[in-house]
Amino acid sequence: MHDDIPTLSRSVRLISWNVNGIRAALKKGLLDILKTQEPDIFCLQETRARPEQVANVAWPEGYKQFWNPAQKPGYAGTATFTRIEPLEVMKGIGKPEHDNEGRVLTLEFRDWYVVNCYTPNAQRGLTRLDYRQHWDRDFLGFLKQLEKKKPVISGGDLNVAHTEIDLARPKQNVRNHGFTIEERTGFSNILNAGFIDTFRDFEKGGGHYTWWSNIANSRERNIGWRIDYWVVSTSLRSQLKNAQILRDVTGSDHCPVMIELL
Repeated sequence: MHDDIPTLSRSVRLISWNVNGIRAALKKGLLDILKTQEPDIFCLQETRARPEQVANVAWPEGYKQFWNPAQKPGYAGTATFTRIEPLEVMKGIGKPEHDNEGRVLTLEFRDWYVVNCYTPNAQRGLTRLDYRQHWDRDFLGFLKQLEKKKPVISGGDLNVAHTEIDLARPKQNVRNHGFTIEERTGFSNILNAGFIDTFRDFEKGGGHYTWWSNIANSRERNIGWRIDYWVVSTSLRSQLKNAQILRDVTGSDHCPVMIELL
């Protein structure tokens, strides 16, 4: 039943999660999350491992695995687990200056593409902000190129809080990485190019975050940032059934984000 896109009588559940190291997450209940949430497509970022390093794991049945590890050991990387057979799998965005860190993994299905993305961090002191802006432009170009063929669903850690309601302390973070006007504009450009911030289609208020610092009990106090997203082509809006932040799922400094499509 999973050899192609399910029929419209059944929704498709997609979850994205920055696991902050898949080997660490496996020790903190990753398999339990996979079993209880039962996503059809599970996109992981910051895996920091190669597939052979977790080859002895008893993964739930029915999933195929696709990996795009970084060339640098223990760094960045993405992986996608799917119960739906993809037509094609693509690593990177076709630009050598971006594609050695394993940050993008794209699966083509019958009706749409699913792009798993781990956006580069601008870093403390904004030492990588210029590169980040270059990335944002090229990544958006990649999404639009895909969209010429079919709609796009893109999930991942985009390393930006888009507006002031997307982080607990906006005034204190105006020129901090993840909340510069340059990074925020990069995300606005995605929306202006015809994509939907799926969570904001359902929830307009603040206080909803996906990442919390490991210091000062930030998660317990909900002093966080919303930097993990699912964005979809506007043409898919009528099929968007649900979008949620799975706040109670622990095991990483991020929590998963989920969407359901009809």
